[in-house]
Amino acid sequence: MTAEKGPFDQHFDSLETLAETISEVLRCPVTIEDANHRLVAYSAHDRQTDEARTATIIGRRVPEKVVQSLWRQGVIPQLMKTDEPVRIASIMNIGLGDRVAVAIRKDEEVLGYIWALEVEKPIDDNGIQQLKKAAQTAKQKLLQIQTRKRKQEEGYQEFFWQLLTGHLTTEAAVRDKAAQIHLTLPPAFYVMVFEFPESIDDHRLQQIRYLMSVTQRISVVCHAVDHHHFILLASPSESTSWKEHAGSFINHFGKQMHDRFRVSAMASACGSLYEDYGKVETSYREALTLLRLKKLFPNQTKIHHYEDLGFYRFLPPIFEYKQSHRMVNRHLQRLKEYDRDHHTNLLDTLETFLMHDSNAKEAAAALHIHTNTMNYRLSRIAEIGEIDLKSMDQKVALYIDLKTNKLMSS
Repeated sequence: MTAEKGPFDQHFDSLETLAETISEVLRCPVTIEDANHRLVAYSAHDRQTDEARTATIIGRRVPEKVVQSLWRQGVIPQLMKTDEPVRIASIMNIGLGDRVAVAIRKDEEVLGYIWALEVEKPIDDNGIQQLKKAAQTAKQKLLQIQTRKRKQEEGYQEFFWQLLTGHLTTEAAVRDKAAQIHLTLPPAFYVMVFEFPESIDDHRLQQIRYLMSVTQRISVVCHAVDHHHFILLASPSESTSWKEHAGSFINHFGKQMHDRFRVSAMASACGSLYEDYGKVETSYREALTLLRLKKLFPNQTKIHHYEDLGFYRFLPPIFEYKQSHRMVNRHLQRLKEYDRDHHTNLLDTLETFLMHDSNAKEAAAALHIHTNTMNYRLSRIAEIGEIDLKSMDQKVALYIDLKTNKLMSS
């Protein structure tokens, strides 16, 4: 005798047809999502539903507040770890009714999820087993979607690297290439770079893409990876200033990477906003410059945007000019040699004094020394370095040279 075929032992033309079949078997509304909680199919003929499901269908993705809550409740981490369906009790403050969900996976990789809303009665043990079979059936369809999406992303990434490396420099060339790969370019853009503690492998990249998708706080045009850098081409929100929008996203993304995936010590930077796509490389270089300067001057550069660097943005070109002309500040050289020979720290004292706007009392407090000691050191600095501490021109030159010297040591 041949074993009787079950409802999922057949070929399905589409995930929509599969969703309808699951709904008929379980007698409840069903949605199918990809791994980043974007809606790919749902059962269409359901009279009863809840707020979370309605919002998902309208927005074509699960609302961020729902995803955040499911992470806090431990639901999504549990789904990621098991092949078994998971029961989820209602969470009324986000409009989520009782549900059963199961991950759709290929080996260890989660491809998506099936969610079944329990509207009249709980799904019984037989229904749970049917849901597991449905997840197996959905696997091949989601793999096909994933393959198409990855091929599209490869085209986007190649295009982005051409922009980042200056191989596409005219607006016409950029827009022509974007049209070829069916990529819509927003009116304005900026480049954002996240620097991770170690090189970004496939697993880490999957986590990053997941967060980029579910946070829904930023519009990403395309992205690329360069060793430990995750690089984004992003467009500003119309509702807020672009800097506020980008800064809020950076803070949120850093917190989520730490809370969900235990990634800390991340650095981040934004280049300037431009409308000319020939300037993508410029915005990228600005972001990289900011990352470098944040490492060298952590206390003075707690910022997200290159535009907020102030005079620090001029240090790299000044440094290059000094190097090419082999320039040395003789006043600072004398202090450096004196410190070396007499085990003093007059150079650090001078820098602290200048950093505190030539306020001896504040500089003394920062160095944890008495004001009289500070005044004595300043007199020695003036004498040994042949420096006029009342000359603004000389102090500005000294301050810039002290800062550019840090670039040299890096």
